[in-house]
Amino acid sequence: QVQLAESGGGSVQTGGSLRLSCAISGSTSWTNCMGWFRQAPGKEREGVAAFYTGSSRDLYYADSVKGRFTISQDNVKNMLYLEMSSLTPEDTAKYYCAAGLVYTPDNCRATPSRYSDWGQGTQVTVSS
Repeated sequence: QVQLAESGGGSVQTGGSLRLSCAISGSTSWTNCMGWFRQAPGKEREGVAAFYTGSSRDLYYADSVKGRFTISQDNVKNMLYLEMSSLTPEDTAKYYCAAGLVYTPDNCRATPSRYSDWGQGTQVTVSS
């Protein structure tokens, strides 16, 4: 099982930037897909970015964040990051990192059921 702990959330104004971090601990031997999700009040959990840690290193971004968000991993520090820029109020949500094991890189996307381990989340609030 993998333990995940997010940090870096906060309040910013429209157009601002934030970097979310996710500390990864525990056994990652059975994990090859890392993702960031978000959930706003009254809305379903939405996958925003995913990173396949296998040889192909596939990346996935939701259309709503393409060109603004960047997912990355530091294997030495056991950290997952989400760099967010040009933030808008529509990005306001609680952000979660997640880990899972998938059979193929194209399964490492935005489907929550493919992820078995989740962090507690960090709140991001963007004001206009």
